[in-house]
Amino acid sequence: MSLRQVIGATTGAALLLLVAPTAVAVSTGALSESYDAVSVDPTGHVAADGTITLSGTYRCLSSRGPVLVSSSVSQGDTRIRYGIGGTAAVCDGAEHRWTNSEKRASGTLAPGGANVEATLMELSPGAGGLPLPLFHAMRQQDITLMAG
Repeated sequence: MSLRQVIGATTGAALLLLVAPTAVAVSTGALSESYDAVSVDPTGHVAADGTITLSGTYRCLSSRGPVLVSSSVSQGDTRIRYGIGGTAAVCDGAEHRWTNSEKRASGTLAPGGANVEATLMELSPGAGGLPLPLFHAMRQQDITLMAG
């Protein structure tokens, strides 16, 4: 076998290994139904007393420990994020709504553009009983904070 044949066979095998798992997953529909997800609604709310309310949907298939949907928001300086509550999640494979609210000092956040990060996180039993974070899904999205 010549050097050209060896290189050609090796390249072909490597390409097949890279493409084959993706092709199998797509053809069986595995990619569309085998993932956890979290979304963020395009609008949130800022009440007169400084309470911020964010919402969206989530889906998770299974868990060994408690699962939470946490959220944070930034406005203006992207290095500063404000935690906005947390919601207990049910991991049954169905899509569910989440809503998180947190009272912030008045004027901390105002109506207008903002960036929200929502995280679907499990407190998974770890070695020695210490719970460890296991991240199921995360989404960052620009939204509009509305007065009210």
